[in-house]
Amino acid sequence: MGSNIRLSVLYAFVFLLTLASVARSFVVPNGILKHRSDKYGAEYKAKEFHAMKQRRHAPGRSDGSSDVIKPKVMIVAMFYLESYAFLNNYKPSLYGINITVPGLSPRFPQVYCTATGEVCHVTTTEAEINAAASMSALVYSRLFDLTETYFLIGGIAGINPNYGTTGTVTFARFAVQLMLQYEIDTRQLPVGGGFSSGFFTQGTKEFKNDLYPATIYGTEVFELNEALRKRAFLAARGAKLSDTEEAAKYRRLYPMAAARSPPGVTLCDTGTSDTWWSGSVLAESFGNLTTLLTNGTGEYCTTQQEDNASLAVLVRAAAAGLVDFARVIVLRTGSDFDRAPPGVDELYHLLQAPQGGFEGALANVYNAGVKVVDDIIDKWGEVYRVGVKPTNYIGDILNTLGSPYGYKPDIGVASQFVVPV
Repeated sequence: MGSNIRLSVLYAFVFLLTLASVARSFVVPNGILKHRSDKYGAEYKAKEFHAMKQRRHAPGRSDGSSDVIKPKVMIVAMFYLESYAFLNNYKPSLYGINITVPGLSPRFPQVYCTATGEVCHVTTTEAEINAAASMSALVYSRLFDLTETYFLIGGIAGINPNYGTTGTVTFARFAVQLMLQYEIDTRQLPVGGGFSSGFFTQGTKEFKNDLYPATIYGTEVFELNEALRKRAFLAARGAKLSDTEEAAKYRRLYPMAAARSPPGVTLCDTGTSDTWWSGSVLAESFGNLTTLLTNGTGEYCTTQQEDNASLAVLVRAAAAGLVDFARVIVLRTGSDFDRAPPGVDELYHLLQAPQGGFEGALANVYNAGVKVVDDIIDKWGEVYRVGVKPTNYIGDILNTLGSPYGYKPDIGVASQFVVPV
């Protein structure tokens, strides 16, 4: 009987040891459960084991903790081809440290960093919900100290031919949420409405596109650090930009000088929409909205699917003291025109036209973006560590950050501010 009891105890002890070992394999050093993607396998486990060993040598918090990465730059991509722009080209390699972050997209569950931890890269997946979910997972994971990190959101976009061409690199001061409006199908518009788009601002009682919205959700518009934007613009102007013969041929169909010119670097603003829209009617409507929500300052020139969502997360994280919203850069490159050239059918333009801009736009995310990253790393001690002081209001339409640099909001309505001015 006694030997049977001892044997049972031994089996139980071995079982507990095995269970503990399995549990440890699913826990990162600070005790947070690991996320496992649908593609997680033995090769990922091996990479993680190698990465976790390297993390011990990466710079951590100011208190000396080494299991928290403190990057100088966090590059943000939205889908796999945008991510390859940096992951396949940046030196030193961004595969020096690989960190699985709970809550990231199952398609892109890891953040990749250089071996020193100075530069990191995350991919959110496309569309507003994915961007918000992934950025939230990143900033609230506590696997990173992001209080001094510069965020470079870099991706492709549709481009307004009045401001640029395919391959053009743009830096935004304002990001406007285009679809946060009322809409009536154009086939059911009232006669004599005065404009052809079915969009008009929320909370208003008239069918007009020049009335400031009476209902505000808080994500309609964000304003970024103009001084930092201009610094990034100057750094990127030295980049050699890619182009294709096919893109050059298609752009000649447009009468606008900006559309017909080769790719360049410019300053103009971006609009966010989950709907991949196209056409001059919508473009005009959304351009008007951009002007309206920025009190006449914003200039709509690119359209994409994520930026307002990412910026909403970063504003809230800044309010919680986890990031510095003055250290956010939005770079978008033109992959296609947001409207057809004269005489070309809009549906053909959207689905079949040989615009030829996709390849150059992807390449220029890196060609221009790496100049910005290099400037931050090279000038860290003399410029970027203390921060590029804003010369304008930064934040959201609600004044959530409370005008941190003393500039009164130039977007929004005072009665709707979270923090009174």
